[in-house]
Amino acid sequence: MRKYYGPAGVIHRISVSSAALRGNLLNDPSTRVVDVCIPAATAGSNLPLLVDLVGFTGSGLSHTNWVGFRENVPERLDRLIGEGKMPPVVVAFPDCFTRLGGNQYINSAAMGAWEDYLINEMVPAIERQFGCGGNGRRGVFGKSSGGYGAIAHALKHPDIWAAAACHSGDMGFEWCYLPDMPIALQELAKTGSSIERWWTELEAAPKHPEKAVEVINILAMAASYDPDPSQFLGIRLPVTLDTCEIIQERWRNWLRHDPLNMLEERADSLRRLKALYIDCGTTDQFRLLYGARRFARRLTELGIQHRYEEFPDNHSTVDYRMDISLPFLAQALV
Repeated sequence: MRKYYGPAGVIHRISVSSAALRGNLLNDPSTRVVDVCIPAATAGSNLPLLVDLVGFTGSGLSHTNWVGFRENVPERLDRLIGEGKMPPVVVAFPDCFTRLGGNQYINSAAMGAWEDYLINEMVPAIERQFGCGGNGRRGVFGKSSGGYGAIAHALKHPDIWAAAACHSGDMGFEWCYLPDMPIALQELAKTGSSIERWWTELEAAPKHPEKAVEVINILAMAASYDPDPSQFLGIRLPVTLDTCEIIQERWRNWLRHDPLNMLEERADSLRRLKALYIDCGTTDQFRLLYGARRFARRLTELGIQHRYEEFPDNHSTVDYRMDISLPFLAQALV
């Protein structure tokens, strides 16, 4: 719901046909829609490019849709740019929704080669069409799973991204995911601990049952961090289905993707960034504050420039934090 009535940007919807996503195990479409917001009074040429990675169960298209009582992201951009709080930028909103409910924006033998799609196909397609971005002028931001995607991309692809913002991103996996394992197993037990049966019934149901989201999240994370193409939808869990004991070999595969561990091997990637922003709510219900604090502390120990903030709120409906992160990124990329 618009709060600023000055000049408004224009949203272009484009489609990107992806070779990287073709034939994915989930049978998700390989042609993907991207909304691209061009700021008012510009054609997008010679402007920096920001890419918005949304949280789990979301799509970039939800960030450009109308929303009551609050601004959507293009409306927020109009206000921030129109009031002179940030320079104009082009912002892309990719639809990366999957059959398993979302995305961590990394390559997976189950979920698909999303990392390759974003950096090798989507970004070049946008830059060709709108004349924006380019080396040293690209930033990535997101919240929750999108925050994870932003920090993972910054760690792995400093040649692509020059700035990154991670809002309440997944990190500190032992507190982020393990507490939900027993919940998932209790729900799976209702179908004889069969992931295939549980998922098939979920897709056939007219309404998702209570606690379904916890199971969906765990199954999707398993398909992202430790995929097994021989299993149904590539899913295998890192715990025993009867006693919830950690299977160390499986869990180690998850931990390799934890930003806290990735940082130890890829710290130099973050040193190359022009701007790095991280925040988290002090009452985050998914316990992400503790991973964020550990990550920020390690950044300080390593002498990596960053901006870290905590705020008195939880994980939900905190897009207002973009009022801080988006100007921070845009100003660094000009």
